[in-house]
Amino acid sequence: METYGLLSLLPPVLAIGLALYTRQVFLSLLMGIWLGFTIIAGWNPLQGTFDTLEGLAAVFASNYNTKIIIFTLVVGGLIALVQRSGGVEGFVRRILAYLEKETGKAATKNQRKKVELLAFLTGMVIFIESNISILTVGTVYRPVFDKLGIPREKLAYITDSSSAPSCILIPLNAWGAYIIGHMANQGIEGGFTALMQAMVYNFYPMLVIVIMLYVILSGRDIGEMKTAEIRARETGKLLRDGAVPMMGDEAIAMPVKEGAIPKARNMIIPIVSLVLLVPTFLIMTGWEKGGGDPLLAMRSGSGGTSILYASSFACIIAALMYKLSGTLRIQKSFETFMKGMAAMLPLAILMVLAFAIGDICDALGTGKYVADTAQGFISPALVPALLFLIACFIAFSTGTSWGTFAIMLAIGIPLAQGMGTNVSLAIAAVLGGGIFGDHCSPTSDTSIISSMASASDHIDHIRTQLPYALIGGAITTLLYLILGFAGI
Repeated sequence: METYGLLSLLPPVLAIGLALYTRQVFLSLLMGIWLGFTIIAGWNPLQGTFDTLEGLAAVFASNYNTKIIIFTLVVGGLIALVQRSGGVEGFVRRILAYLEKETGKAATKNQRKKVELLAFLTGMVIFIESNISILTVGTVYRPVFDKLGIPREKLAYITDSSSAPSCILIPLNAWGAYIIGHMANQGIEGGFTALMQAMVYNFYPMLVIVIMLYVILSGRDIGEMKTAEIRARETGKLLRDGAVPMMGDEAIAMPVKEGAIPKARNMIIPIVSLVLLVPTFLIMTGWEKGGGDPLLAMRSGSGGTSILYASSFACIIAALMYKLSGTLRIQKSFETFMKGMAAMLPLAILMVLAFAIGDICDALGTGKYVADTAQGFISPALVPALLFLIACFIAFSTGTSWGTFAIMLAIGIPLAQGMGTNVSLAIAAVLGGGIFGDHCSPTSDTSIISSMASASDHIDHIRTQLPYALIGGAITTLLYLILGFAGI
């Protein structure tokens, strides 16, 4: 594969650096994409501009990309429906009533801890698909967090940090099937058993969970998250002044229909339907590959197809339920659905840009260049730690954990085998590094969707979550160094 050497690093570094510095993520991504195509065009800026437009259009050539973008719009419609029907308001009343009964007060630290723990546990339980976990936690708990004065940045952090770790640590999903496939391509036999052996050493997602639980239970924060908590406590502002929530105003505050009685089931039934339909469609789409075994079929199913089907059917179920209960007529449900989709357009555009910069990084050979460069100075004892750090960098630069898995498993497994390093340890290091990028990169789809689901400013989410991720990453690196030199 052709690479552009050190130049291949410029587009992702420019995009990420500009995004973190200016907080203008759309413009930053576009500049990174343009620079990438300009490099390929031999530094011809006009041709680079033409190629950028073609590259944005080419995002939709990928069936998976298109399904994820449509899914994002459909989920916006579902969010609007459950709000308009009074489902969200009814659920919030239920939660607050339970908390007030438990504590006897309107707003206490115990209430906060219980709500945050409930959000965390919900995200962990929905390990079937990361985006479903994120959307469920963000949309369901956002009104409750708002009532208790918890900043949106904290909701985005809990939402993001409870999704990918659970999906990777409990790989009975498309994640597991994808990773097992790449392991098999490198001659690793044993399938699921071999993957679970590697999970024992997958420290980063474990540490993410431990750190998050500590933050929730202790109430202690650092960096900009601490600033956000102080702001919310002293001023009541859930977002900083000038913040741009990653969701349109209509979807954030879709009013309950006049005369509708807020009922929690108007939200619970559609959301539960969404969650249950994902594994159902995973089994359906993977039935042939799974050879008639439901568990194998679920691991072999198409994640993109399943979440699109599940979200669409959840909307149909919601509309029919509201019609039968007299809450909303079909016409009104459709109008509400369209408004919800319209509110998701900024996110859909951001997804296109994120996919496009991933494509340009692939065309430039960014990941392969980084991996190949690092091979020159790796010693056996350093293999796990360096594989983790390289995977972190690639995932952070490209915004894709799955892309990182594809690049680094193909390099890391043969490298570990050739140098006598524990292969399970090497696999775990690559997987953990990919998850790190999912958490920290402004171009990561899980980070983007976390900002959307929690209605948080996207760059604020990245900046407040980054310190916790760096702590987890530093401890993980140290653990891999210890195990590497110990010859584990």
